[in-house]
Amino acid sequence: MQTIPSLAHAARALLACSLAATALAQAQPQAEGYPTKPVKVIVPFSAGGVVDSVARIISDKLSTQYGKPFIVENKTGAGGSIGTDYVAKSAPDGYTLLAVSPSHAVAPALQKSITWNPVRDFKAIAGFGYVPNIIVVHPSLPAKTMAEFVALAKKSEPPLTYATAGLGTSNHLSGELLAQEAHIALAHVPYKGQSEALNDLLSGRVNMMPLTSALAIPHVKSGKLRALAVTTAKRSSASPDLPTVAEAAQLPRYNVGTWFGFVAPANTPAPVLQKLSADIAQILAQPDVKTKLESLGMELAPQNAEQFDSFIAQESEKWGQVIQQAGIEPN
Repeated sequence: MQTIPSLAHAARALLACSLAATALAQAQPQAEGYPTKPVKVIVPFSAGGVVDSVARIISDKLSTQYGKPFIVENKTGAGGSIGTDYVAKSAPDGYTLLAVSPSHAVAPALQKSITWNPVRDFKAIAGFGYVPNIIVVHPSLPAKTMAEFVALAKKSEPPLTYATAGLGTSNHLSGELLAQEAHIALAHVPYKGQSEALNDLLSGRVNMMPLTSALAIPHVKSGKLRALAVTTAKRSSASPDLPTVAEAAQLPRYNVGTWFGFVAPANTPAPVLQKLSADIAQILAQPDVKTKLESLGMELAPQNAEQFDSFIAQESEKWGQVIQQAGIEPN
């Protein structure tokens, strides 16, 4: 009585193995021969920015390695959502990639019109590293350490102000997370860009700014700004004597940085993703690449495809909760 079911089960198992072997056989040549034509790398922001610069450094090396052009295209608009949506709807064949930064995980919580999902609609290729922000204040503010700033903020009326490059930017997220973790009130003052925000900080119109390290360090050295802490979990190699917010203010969960990487549309063949991931890891280890990326203020922290997928999912959940708790309504 059990013979027929056993044979049926065996037949199904054999069929499943056969289909898996066929799929692997079909996918493997895609990895071995990839790429056979130019690859588009979509940057959802303007040319000349950090995301664009990072994408071009990696793309140039991939072009050299594979002997096929990796062409960077800037598709801007809607805070990066237009270019991201374009890639989400592109063929999942490895010939359209997306350069990503924190907005990839944050934007869906800020814009009602977004239909793509950073976890559902994309597969990670590799993470490159991150650029820390530095919490800087105008020298007129009577706070010389992060702990003193938190203490001052707790008794300030009206609240201390902090400048950002706009809603949902790394500056904004750094300030909002600080307010939530330290249980302080801070007044967000958004600008159209980081340079405009920096100008008002330098003039003393605002009290504080979580500023990109590459921009902050020259003003700190000149005495025009005072540095209190870096926003990332680890100290910055560019400012090793500067403590992290987590250690200086006893806020162990505090960690914010502007991260970078490449992703592809969901359903892109795994062997292609793995090949790109492995080759990018080798590229990131090249001395000239490290020098170029570090000149942009980046701390190298390579992540493979699986690690970067997990990281993006965690970032999406983390910032969705922060935005909800802050009461920020999607536009």
